[in-house]
Amino acid sequence: MTARATTRPHRWDRTAPELTGAPDADAAALRSFTAAGEDLLAALPAKPDRTPDQQDTADEIHRRCRGLRAEFLRGHVDRVHTELTDGRSRSVRLAELAGAAAERFPGLVPTAAQLADERRHPQRDKEGREIDQGLFFGALLAAPQAAAHVVASMLRPTARARAALPAFRRTGVAELGCVHLERQGDTAFLTVRNLHCLNAEDDPSVDDMETAVDLVLLDEACRVGVVRGGHMTHPRYLGRRVFSAGINLKDLHRGRISFVDFLLRREIGYINKILRGLRTDHDETVEKPWVAAVDTFAIGGGAQLLLVFDSVVAATDSYVSLPAAKEGIVPGAANLRLSRAVGPRIARQMILGGAVIEATDPRAALLADRLVAPDAMEDTIAETAEQLSAPAVVANRRMLNLAEEPPASFNAYMAEFAVQQSRRAYSPDVLAKVARVAAKPSTT
Repeated sequence: MTARATTRPHRWDRTAPELTGAPDADAAALRSFTAAGEDLLAALPAKPDRTPDQQDTADEIHRRCRGLRAEFLRGHVDRVHTELTDGRSRSVRLAELAGAAAERFPGLVPTAAQLADERRHPQRDKEGREIDQGLFFGALLAAPQAAAHVVASMLRPTARARAALPAFRRTGVAELGCVHLERQGDTAFLTVRNLHCLNAEDDPSVDDMETAVDLVLLDEACRVGVVRGGHMTHPRYLGRRVFSAGINLKDLHRGRISFVDFLLRREIGYINKILRGLRTDHDETVEKPWVAAVDTFAIGGGAQLLLVFDSVVAATDSYVSLPAAKEGIVPGAANLRLSRAVGPRIARQMILGGAVIEATDPRAALLADRLVAPDAMEDTIAETAEQLSAPAVVANRRMLNLAEEPPASFNAYMAEFAVQQSRRAYSPDVLAKVARVAAKPSTT
């Protein structure tokens, strides 16, 4: 059986259909062809047990199926999105959209069962089915009408935030997993406490952050939001605040960083809400100014976050870095935004060369608005929040953001990001990198 499985894909390929442009017929052809591919994959051993030839066969099966998926989406992406959203009359979040696509268009994206099976394996042992989700969302975000609807849908409050809102309005406090949210006066403080990994980001933290951001935007008593890292328990940083260590590479190695619920949701969800505001049920936009308070370091995803804040206050003993090329992944939307902040040369030095920007470096003034001694952070944060609470700030930040990053530019960037990032997460150099990180002693 194994020997036949290594040759059958070539005969199977000659039966690949030519899509006609008729949506139902093309959907049926896609379903039939990808089902045959799944049968061939099922005849192979599990990925860790495959010979090199067998893995080549599996790669070829995925390549042929992805080619047909991409062709189908090129011809039918608008119809696909229209059907999945009832003529764009419903706001559908990313995960729900992917799930609906799997049911309505079999073979287009992985099913819930396939994704659950993948989740049980470390990243290196997965089939890489999230790459098919990358193709799907890349096509949606490249189609102007679909993209606008997808992004607008993700600007709606989450169900978790709606449920937590009455209690937060009443008490001014919310405990949200790794985020402690507290309203002091008219300022909301989001304190990140993902202590087991020096405030690195993972799937649960993205959910917690989006919920917290929603609550700040929904609560009328909050006028300004402040994001700051909590005090660490790691022996090296005991008692010190840390802003963020970026993506949790150990979780990536374990296969626990999801494409939709982390890599996409993070950018199109809570980060975009900080930048663009929240869409209400009445199709109004609620925006508020935001302050980032950087203690110790803002690495990777932490550095990316700074680019959407209205003001950044950093301690003089802190530093910022974006080791994207070293990690092997795309640093979110930093490639879109960093050049505006620091210029193209410094952006390349940081993203491609891994340059570390210490607070004492003159370049740090391009990333932070105020650089102050660690013992002056509290007072400076309070002063900055008070300045941003002025009535005209919201209107002006909206116009600045619109001029600097038109929504269409963001959508186009995210279309390419979806494709590139989904592939990078399964590339050999990334898998080798995260394996080395996972082998190091725990940070707890």
